[in-house]
Amino acid sequence: MTLRVRQHVNPLSQKYQTPVHPLDWEKIYRNFTQPLHLDIGCGKGKFLLEMAPQQPNWNFLGLEIREPLVQEANSWRDQLALPNLHYLFCNANNSLAPLLSNLPANTLQRVTIQFPDPWFKHRHAKRRVVQPELVAELATHLASGGIVFLQSDIEAVAREMCDRFTAHPVFHRQGTQWLAENPLPIQTEREKSTRSREQPVYRAVFMRS
Repeated sequence: MTLRVRQHVNPLSQKYQTPVHPLDWEKIYRNFTQPLHLDIGCGKGKFLLEMAPQQPNWNFLGLEIREPLVQEANSWRDQLALPNLHYLFCNANNSLAPLLSNLPANTLQRVTIQFPDPWFKHRHAKRRVVQPELVAELATHLASGGIVFLQSDIEAVAREMCDRFTAHPVFHRQGTQWLAENPLPIQTEREKSTRSREQPVYRAVFMRS
């Protein structure tokens, strides 16, 4: 049975204004002191479902605003018995602060934001996930030397994300051109689909100083 879920969810609607409570990290992961990879807007979660068994010395956390996708992804995780993977239903724009507030220091070492909803209309731009406040929260909690990997198939969206991170003094872009290849070993479903149509993907990596 195919799970039918709305493709677009307005993060500014009242339904998504309640932040999550801090997690009990010791209960979430078998070894909660391992470096953490945070995937913001993980969708169906298949990217992390492939990453977690490949990199057992990392913990992986996927955030997604569509609750049915999170429930299904955690079900897949349980079937595969992956102790280093967890998915959480939340609105990243108001939940990062409480979520990361009790994370062990220097644990967050990698963040991915891949193919976020572009919200093309100008009046909907505030619905995009990469806002200055989100960048500031990541700057607070990302370990020194940690990376943020961004990618989109919409150049204007990719440029806006890059501009937001460039504007923060602790983030520094690695290189000045779009990356030709994905530096991670796994591609998202959207990336595979875009490449199969021979359309461009706009990628950038930022490091926290």
